[in-house]
Amino acid sequence: MNNIRPATKDDVCRISEIIVFNNRMNFFPIFNDEEYSFKFFNVSYLMNEYLSTPEVFSEIYVYDDGIIRGFVHVHGEEVKKLYVEHFFQNRGYGHELLQFAVNEKGADHLWALEKNEKALRFYSRHGFFPTGEWRYEDDTTEKLIVLKKK
Repeated sequence: MNNIRPATKDDVCRISEIIVFNNRMNFFPIFNDEEYSFKFFNVSYLMNEYLSTPEVFSEIYVYDDGIIRGFVHVHGEEVKKLYVEHFFQNRGYGHELLQFAVNEKGADHLWALEKNEKALRFYSRHGFFPTGEWRYEDDTTEKLIVLKKK
């Protein structure tokens, strides 16, 4: 875990790239909203969001071995986001980021889309299981479910 470090403002472009590409790959098939996925939700938009709330950088940690491979955002005991660059998935980076969040930051739960089967499989392999609690994703009919570390 010595490749995991706190994020800085210099990382915002890379973090935004990772989120946008992953969202298009994983969430566009679920939501099927072209306007949002390919017009509104873009790297510039996300960069501005992050730069306008610089306090968030105290909660984000990047996996950086010379290339930022992914990141985890931990708020209190919640994993808010965990993303690994699509091209670097299945190489253990997500595992290391999640272990860091649990072991170093005390994270014990997260919200995930019920239809995001790939994420649900990943989290269950790491001991996170549905609690039965759920809510709708904002302005949609898609369910977010709580996964808790057992």
